[in-house]
Amino acid sequence: MPELPEVETVVRTLAPVVRGRTIVEARFLSPLAAGGRPEELAEALRGRRIVEVRRRGKFIVFELDHGVMTVHLRMTGKLLTTAAESAYARAVFQLDDGEVVFDDVRQFGRVEWAEALPENVARLGPEPLSVSLAEFSAGLKARPRAVKPLLLDQSFVAGLGNIYVDECLHRAGIHPLARASRIGRKKVEALHASMREVLGEAIAAGGSSISDYADAQGRAGWFQRFHRVYGREGEACMHCGGAIQRIVVGQRGTHFCPRCQKR
Repeated sequence: MPELPEVETVVRTLAPVVRGRTIVEARFLSPLAAGGRPEELAEALRGRRIVEVRRRGKFIVFELDHGVMTVHLRMTGKLLTTAAESAYARAVFQLDDGEVVFDDVRQFGRVEWAEALPENVARLGPEPLSVSLAEFSAGLKARPRAVKPLLLDQSFVAGLGNIYVDECLHRAGIHPLARASRIGRKKVEALHASMREVLGEAIAAGGSSISDYADAQGRAGWFQRFHRVYGREGEACMHCGGAIQRIVVGQRGTHFCPRCQKR
């Protein structure tokens, strides 16, 4: 699933193309993409001008001249400005200049429209790139949960997923099963810093293309070349040389170095 760096990259490559454009017509080739309401959604979007495009967590938010359109890419969704309609095109937004194709192999992605920002987006936790150390530290101390599932909880911080939680925890030297409320001050500071570092580097690299992800121009990211633990089970840790291990935490495959990340 595209995480914060991938969604941010899509927004940065999409916004300059669609900002100020009008949606002449929205065609939904799969009712699933429109949450089962393709005619209603198409009518709500027709004639709307795109004022701005931004990211909130893993959501792409289109601020319209009336209402808000949100897109969640889920596992395999793409928003493409330079591609023709493929067999996996689920929606096409015809603009007054150009078009945007919503392509989604597995059809888990969703497009929604509402008068205001939907509650499921509005109630997301703080952004990991802007949350203060004090707020982040207080949140950890208040939650006696394993730290990895907590960081994946979108109500705690918005946008992190499996790849970047593993990478952040490794850089901070924190075991994925460590209790959040028991992590010491220096490790908390290291984790807060590692979130900013990892996410910033990943955005600069255009995200991680593990399978289907591409930006709005169809280009793959390359941060996967710099993953230190994710997807590297059995390989040598770049920091200490020990073997990277994979365990399951909260039903998610989790990669870590047992030498660098002692429990």
